[in-house]
Amino acid sequence: MEKKNVIKEKSFEFAVEIVYLYRVLIERREFVLSKQLLRSGTSIGSNVREAEQAESKADFIHKLAISLKEANETEYWLDLLFETKFINEIEYHAIKVKNIEILKLLTSIINTSKSK
Repeated sequence: MEKKNVIKEKSFEFAVEIVYLYRVLIERREFVLSKQLLRSGTSIGSNVREAEQAESKADFIHKLAISLKEANETEYWLDLLFETKFINEIEYHAIKVKNIEILKLLTSIINTSKSK
């Protein structure tokens, strides 16, 4: 039985939600911030996938650290979109909670990997 990879699943699901939010933002005629959000929000999962094929422990940690940076950047774009009223409070909190969960997971995985 294959072991469940929580960060892989959550980062992919998050990327899907980012794509949907991007589409909504385009309909609202927001083209610049939404593109930044799309790039950083989908990059989290792609770097997690790259980490699966890491060449070493250091490479694994590095790839996850990039994911963590992208998650932090995503949080910035979400905050900015909310403060500038491009997304409402419900949309903001629904996706922000998921981003925070990913940030916590990545931080935990990186710290555990470093301590081993």
